[in-house]
Amino acid sequence: MLVMPFPKAAIYVFASLLIGIAQGLGMSFFSSNLSQVQGEFSATQQEALWLVAAYLAPAALTVALVKIRTQFGLRLFAQVALACFVAAALLNLAALDLESGVVVRFLSGMAAAPISTLAFLYMLEPFSPPYKLSVGLSLTLMGTSLGAPLSRVLAPHLLDLGGWHQVTVLELALALIAAALVHLLPLTPVPREKVIQRWDFVSFPLIFVGMGSLAVALTVGRSYWWFDRWWLGVMMAGAVAALILAGLIELNRKTPLIDIRWIVSPAILQFAGALLIFRIVLAEQTSGAPGLFQTLGLQNAQMQGMFWMILGMTVLGGIVSAAVLKPGREHAIHAVALMLIIAGALMDSNSTSLTRPPQMMVSQAMIAFASALFLPAAMAAGLIVAFRKGPLYILSFIIVFLLTQRIGGALGSALFQTVLQFRQNAHTTRLHEGLGQSDPLVIQRLQTYAGAYTGTTADVAARQAQAVTTLGQTVQREATVLAYNDIFFMIACVATGALAVLLVHWALILRSARIAAGTPANG
Repeated sequence: MLVMPFPKAAIYVFASLLIGIAQGLGMSFFSSNLSQVQGEFSATQQEALWLVAAYLAPAALTVALVKIRTQFGLRLFAQVALACFVAAALLNLAALDLESGVVVRFLSGMAAAPISTLAFLYMLEPFSPPYKLSVGLSLTLMGTSLGAPLSRVLAPHLLDLGGWHQVTVLELALALIAAALVHLLPLTPVPREKVIQRWDFVSFPLIFVGMGSLAVALTVGRSYWWFDRWWLGVMMAGAVAALILAGLIELNRKTPLIDIRWIVSPAILQFAGALLIFRIVLAEQTSGAPGLFQTLGLQNAQMQGMFWMILGMTVLGGIVSAAVLKPGREHAIHAVALMLIIAGALMDSNSTSLTRPPQMMVSQAMIAFASALFLPAAMAAGLIVAFRKGPLYILSFIIVFLLTQRIGGALGSALFQTVLQFRQNAHTTRLHEGLGQSDPLVIQRLQTYAGAYTGTTADVAARQAQAVTTLGQTVQREATVLAYNDIFFMIACVATGALAVLLVHWALILRSARIAAGTPANG
């Protein structure tokens, strides 16, 4: 299984996990702790979203980096990438207000673009070819997935120690250790090849602007609301126009940067659809459970047990994936993962305002385990298709993967929050309609609330007004909980639909295989 001595292989695996965690923490610290970080920048929550959007905006830089790595060499690429990552971590220490924070987070997003590639390469290095797309791929994606739960576990303690700059000190420390490991651990060199062409300088800026604008719009759109800001429409239209123009250019190139015809082939569309559905249903864990508990007044510090459980199940899922993933097992693995997501989402759809993290331990553990199973199997299937076509198709595959993960993640969160807003408004209206002024239960509840303020004010009218306000807040809270339940149920339905499609597709593949082998279809 290994192509080098075990101690040396273990160091390469450790380097990959460290690099992946460093990249994941940098991406997740702000998005997972936005309410705590916004005070550091004297910003509203709406303004603080620009820190997240700025980090996601340069996601398309990975497209150019693949060609840069091929033309200038892997060793130089790795050293420059880590040097930029360290420099970006240092710059974070200089960000003192929102404007400088946005600029620094944009530069950090650019510096982080090649880091996931390095994590992937270092994990594959010690494994023999048959195990690269099973053990290597599973452990790589496990490492990059640990950043999100770790950011929620570590951030409360770091923020208590000295604000968000303590977070950036940790990022800097991890970046420096990663840079040292990259300097000490060489990767197998690949032949250099002159692959950068003149038309790349036309296509790539269009892809960069298109994907960046799309990521920013999806990140801040729900907060500003989609139809209330004209610039959101301009940004979305500009993104679509830039990507279409880039596609037209690539379709007419002899050696395109991206093979559009291959990307829209049935096999790749199926792969992209599977990853997109996965990112949407995974919003249950990234935006769902934490968002529900924040609505109920809990912060990350009160959810530590749940996040430790998610972290542990992600590791367990990666190990199980490494043990069972082999060509031909992808459909079975996806089916198991989807069933776990369905069960977990249905369990969460029965939440109440009294639900607390211990009641969601099992459901969130199931979803975390499922996510660690699903992604390696999907990516392995896509890489096999790309490898069969040749090295030039790896870049096109990376584009598909990047779109579905970065843009798909932003799309999943945007859809989740938008539908949540609609359902919250609907439940609020329905609950208010049921609160008649003459209803004995309403009168009793108002008297109870008013009695709670007897010790603070002697004014009867003031106590009654405060009681009405408290009742309104209670209604809003209950409406939000009901809206989250609707979203959890909707995610379970989406996952059920995906599972049905998967099973039908799997049955058709088995039937075709039997026919090809000369066995009757019903045999």
